[in-house]
This record gives sequence, C-alpha cells and structure tokens, in this order.
Amino acid sequence: MKNLLGCNQLNKENLIELLDLAEKVKRNPEQYKNALSDKIIAVMFFEPSTRTRMSFESAILRLGARMIVTENGKTNSSSTKGESLEDTVRVINGYADALIMRHSLDDSAEIAQSVATIPVINGGSGKKEHPTQALLDIFTIKEKRGKIDGLKLCILGDLVYGRTTHSLLQLVSLYDNVEVYGLSKKALELPQKYIDMLSERGVKYNKCNSFDEVPKDIDVLYHTRIQKERFEEDLGNEEFVINKKVLNQFSENTIVMHPLPRLDEISTDIDDDERAMYFKQAHNGVPIRMAVLLKIFGRD
Repeated sequence: MKNLLGCNQLNKENLIELLDLAEKVKRNPEQYKNALSDKIIAVMFFEPSTRTRMSFESAILRLGARMIVTENGKTNSSSTKGESLEDTVRVINGYADALIMRHSLDDSAEIAQSVATIPVINGGSGKKEHPTQALLDIFTIKEKRGKIDGLKLCILGDLVYGRTTHSLLQLVSLYDNVEVYGLSKKALELPQKYIDMLSERGVKYNKCNSFDEVPKDIDVLYHTRIQKERFEEDLGNEEFVINKKVLNQFSENTIVMHPLPRLDEISTDIDDDERAMYFKQAHNGVPIRMAVLLKIFGRD
C-alpha cells in the first residue's frame, strides 16, 4: 500500500491485514516505538480537526517519526495567496517522506497524489471520503463484536455529507450477510450512488423514518452530526436523538458510535452506558493510524 486515498482501494484481504496489525500495535505499542525514526511526515489540514489530526500526530510520535505541521492550511498557508493545491503538494513533496492531508475538495487526495512522489494519506476529503475514520470504526466494531460478517448497521443523521458513513459503508460491504438501515431527515438521505454500491455488493439497504423501523437487535447505531457548514439553508436540529429512553428500546448488545464531534444528536445521559462506544472509538484512531503508517512505509 503506497497511498491511502479512499476505501475503494481496499479489499477484504488487505483490510483484515490492517485490522490485525492495528490489534498487534494496540496490544504491544512498545514494539513499534522506533519503527519510523528515520521519517519526517507532513500533516497539512485545510479544514478544522481535533481527533483526526491529533491522533495522527500521536501515531507519528509513537512510531518515533518527526513531523511538520500546518493546523489550518486554509488561512495559514500560501493557499490564501492563491497557490494551487498541486503547487502546495509539489513543495511539501521535497520537505517530507509522506503527506497526511485534509481538504474541502472531494477529489483533493487524488489531486495531491497525482503530483506527489511521496505517499499521500487522506485525512478527510470534502463530502466524499474519510478512510482512516472508517478503518477505526470497523476496528472498533470488530473489537466489540468479534466479527463483521452478519452485521446489522444503522446509520443516522447527515447521510448526505457524512463522509464517515460513505467510507464505512464501503468497508462493511466487503463482508458477508451485512444489512444496513438508514435513518435521517428527507433532506439528509444517503445519496443513491452509495445505495447502488451496496446493492451491487449484495448488501440490503433499508430507508427508515423512525426508530420503530430499526430492528431491536441492531448491532450498531452509528450517528453523525448535521454538517451545517456544508448547507446553505438551516435544517434545524437533529430529530433522531439517541438518549437513555431510546437506547433502552434496543438490545443490551447494541452499541452506539459517533465520529465526533457531537452536537445534540446523542444525549450525555448515555455517556456512562457500556453500549456508548464513541470515546473508545476515538481512542482507536491511534493504533489504526499507526498501522496505516507502518503499511505505507512497509515497516509492518
């Protein structure tokens, strides 16, 4: 694996390899503490980020690598002077051994890779993809459930711009007997191209209008915030809120996940519930991103 631009470049075999490596890293991080001590990694984010950026930085440091960082490339880079993304990447190409980038353009990772000779890792591209988030999501599901085959997954919230769900669906669809339920406002429904992708891979997709239409034995409730910054109109607040009363309608084995940050779509009254996995999910970003970096550099 020379780059990680999107989940479509992963098949079941190399996905399992990545998940297994992340498990080894999480179990014995000391074994890998100097694995990338000869590398300098550029972290350039043109959009705000807390978990993705900081977990990547933590992964880099835990592997013994060094980094050069731009926290807000939209205002703190030469893009404010009109420099093209291609030229920015060409310059960074001479400063670092790999580039981790987040950008508002849907095809930003592909654009960067087209002019780079160093590895490019997509840290989130527009409304299209967020591959490392999907990897930590599926890692968390497997860690909790033991397997992905036979998964019943409900995705909620902003399914239009929720790039985390777009990437996660590509990964879970590589497994057998997976069923997906989509619960959202009409304006936030999952784009047809992803429904078609699921159908082509033998995954049944069910549109839902209420929690009552979601099976009580659902394995995962995966919520996302309404990304109001990407909408011109005000869509109001999330109407499908997971609180203690709602969660108790489901199985004791149902887990709640969220890529964070949350707004009002998940109530704080379930934070102490063993089924609430979103903070553990965020912490899993470190071992999975360590595994990605190890694979990129062939140090696994």
